[in-house]
Amino acid sequence: MSRIIAQARKELTQLVRDRRALVLALAVPVAQLFIMTSGISLSVNDLPIVVQDLDRSAASERLVDAFRSSITFHVVSWPDARQPEEALMAGAARAALVIPEHLGRDLARGRATPVQLLVDGSDANTAQLVSGYAQQVTRAYDSAEHGGGAGQVLAAVRLWFNPGRSSTRFYGPGIFVLVLSIFPALLASLAMSRETGQKTILQVYVSNISAHEFLLGKIAAFVVVAIAEGLLLAVVLRADFGVSLAGEPTAFLAGTALYLFCVVTFGTLIGAAIPEQAAAMQVVALFGYLLVFLLGGLIFPIENIPIPLRWVSNAVWGRYYIEIVRDAFLRGGGWAAVWPQIAAIAGIGGVFYTLAWSRLRRMQLAV
Repeated sequence: MSRIIAQARKELTQLVRDRRALVLALAVPVAQLFIMTSGISLSVNDLPIVVQDLDRSAASERLVDAFRSSITFHVVSWPDARQPEEALMAGAARAALVIPEHLGRDLARGRATPVQLLVDGSDANTAQLVSGYAQQVTRAYDSAEHGGGAGQVLAAVRLWFNPGRSSTRFYGPGIFVLVLSIFPALLASLAMSRETGQKTILQVYVSNISAHEFLLGKIAAFVVVAIAEGLLLAVVLRADFGVSLAGEPTAFLAGTALYLFCVVTFGTLIGAAIPEQAAAMQVVALFGYLLVFLLGGLIFPIENIPIPLRWVSNAVWGRYYIEIVRDAFLRGGGWAAVWPQIAAIAGIGGVFYTLAWSRLRRMQLAV
């Protein structure tokens, strides 16, 4: 029994002395539990919607106020001179309400009057919820206007980008992002941590190669591997799911190149900071997979995430790439729609590279 107690004491002592192992043993499970219980919400609130009111009557204003007072929708301003579908293309709104001319006159005459709701169908689940909520708002408005009589205002819903609400067209690009988020980073982290753990990196230290050259060489090699993975995934998406590029591809290609640089640099940074391969794998899985899955807008919109965690999602690089991929495969908005996301990925990748270089800059010190 005494030897069992001594062995347990030795293991606990090693764990306490290794701060990184202590964090992985205690903080990571807590973080996972917190994110999984707090980051998932099945309700849809505060979705941006633009309104094109062609009637400008008291009745149309009351209809807009009905959407404005709903907790589901958030009416955002949009120039009257621009078409409402441009708001969907630019990502400024998830839906557009078009009120036809003579709405007030037709309602006064007791005639059925349809209004049109354009919904961004690239997110099939949200599109279905938006359609249902919009019909509820119009029914409530009609009941208030006519005392619960026969419905006169009809919402003619038209889905854009994914009219069939195909789940494969929604999940396919998301799986594409997940695979490119985890595997290139995992390979890079394992390669770097293996060199650090086995002390073979000392051979690099005594050579005349600079830290920049060492990092760029490693990053370039794994970016090539990641490009091959991306090509295979794109072929599978096209062959099995019927998902192909919807517009001009240069924004998607530029965003993909920067994203691969970002995830590979992240894996290199983790491998340089954590020499233990098992620990490095856990960190990469947490930040490269779990955060992208829960806080990247992959399964549910960012608007569903509670506000404290929504701020955390701003630092999740996969969030921006998911928007780029969905635009490329579903909307086709191009540079005008996704350039802020491309810039965000470039900035995060630059931060990762700076941190990795600062970790290895002692290579440049004179011996």
